[in-house]
Amino acid sequence: MKPGNYPLDIYRGDTYRWQFTLWSDTDKTQPVDLTDVIARSQIRDKPAGKLLATIDCAITLPNVILGTLSADECAKLTATKCAWDLQLEWPNTDITTLLAGDVTVTIDVTDSAPTLVSVKASA
Repeated sequence: MKPGNYPLDIYRGDTYRWQFTLWSDTDKTQPVDLTDVIARSQIRDKPAGKLLATIDCAITLPNVILGTLSADECAKLTATKCAWDLQLEWPNTDITTLLAGDVTVTIDVTDSAPTLVSVKASA
């Protein structure tokens, strides 16, 4: 099954938290059992590209995934267009990519990493 599309709009250097609650029915009465499931999430410059930042994932049973992008990890995002996804590894070692999407990064102003300027000395 194709992952759900969930684009992220990020302001570089800020902290972000996302909460995803998983249900096995459309009426949201049957929680997905996430016991012993491992959740992982990364932001890369493009799918299968260079790793730019890691989103820490924590599971609250029975069915909640909390993703946190710390300010330090977010500050590593120097590209303005990236990609991300959220994968689950089930106890039987099956992998499911739950969500994926584009990441749009607005470069921050305050506390921005300085740009090095090269000055050529003349003799």
